[in-house]
Amino acid sequence: MSAIRRILYAVKEPDPRRDAGAAKAAALAKACGATLELFHAVSAPLFLPTEPATGASLADLKRDTLELHALRLRKLADTARHRGVEVDCFASWDYPPHEAIVRRAHETRADLIVAPCHKGSRGKSWLVRLTDFELLRVSDIPVLLFKNSEPYRRPVIVAAVDPSHTHAKPLDLDTRILHEARHVSAALRGSLHVIHVNNPSFQVEKQGVEDYEELMAGSGVPEQRRHVVSGNPVEAIPRFSRKLDAGIVVMGAVSRSGLARVFIGNTAERVLGDLPCDVLVVKPAAFGRRVSARRRGALLLTHAPTSAHAS
Repeated sequence: MSAIRRILYAVKEPDPRRDAGAAKAAALAKACGATLELFHAVSAPLFLPTEPATGASLADLKRDTLELHALRLRKLADTARHRGVEVDCFASWDYPPHEAIVRRAHETRADLIVAPCHKGSRGKSWLVRLTDFELLRVSDIPVLLFKNSEPYRRPVIVAAVDPSHTHAKPLDLDTRILHEARHVSAALRGSLHVIHVNNPSFQVEKQGVEDYEELMAGSGVPEQRRHVVSGNPVEAIPRFSRKLDAGIVVMGAVSRSGLARVFIGNTAERVLGDLPCDVLVVKPAAFGRRVSARRRGALLLTHAPTSAHAS
């Protein structure tokens, strides 16, 4: 993306008392000069028969549920409006949630998807539910995951690159990582640092440094903000991010050749859980759209566990 003009904030629970990320998303939109949409996918299944005990029809139930969620989203949007951000609200019956989010992002031509992490136990809040991971896996649009609700205040942005391509990354991915990191840093008036972790176990230490220097040539990043660190990326990237008190780490996601599914990559998967800050995940240009454009509607279930269809 050349600029962030439209942000989609994926609301997990449309309740102003329980969602702390909308205000942060609004502040980000304000800093970027972007519009904001609060989106919620209503994915809870509806059980047949279609005539509930109250006498209301299935269509009535679906309509009333959407109206309730839309009302809650509008209340949640008040914070954004108070900041002078142009904000829309939209709820739809669609599933699974991660596909519904990407679908809506394409419908609105969003440049960035923002979502809060699901909360885990013992204060941990990373990929403890499948939706977070699946959203990163399927989205061809950059995804920024909030690990906390603290607003950005001239944050340190860390771009984690791997110019030696030891993990079979597409050749353009590091360039895209730098591009996205530079743009976010400028919008938030932060400072951009670039790290390459040169893992001696791959026996490419010298080549890795040379590749990194070539990548950084003409990047505009000051020498003092370019970092080559020896060690294991799984440990080094979180440790380096803590040292700089980073606000966002920008990383790339890769696909595995010969496999239909897309993975974040072994190193990145292990790094994500230990990062102390928000994470922006980008894909290579060739990734392409992998989510159907057609909404699935409501998930209808009979009491028989094997029977389901959409409506």
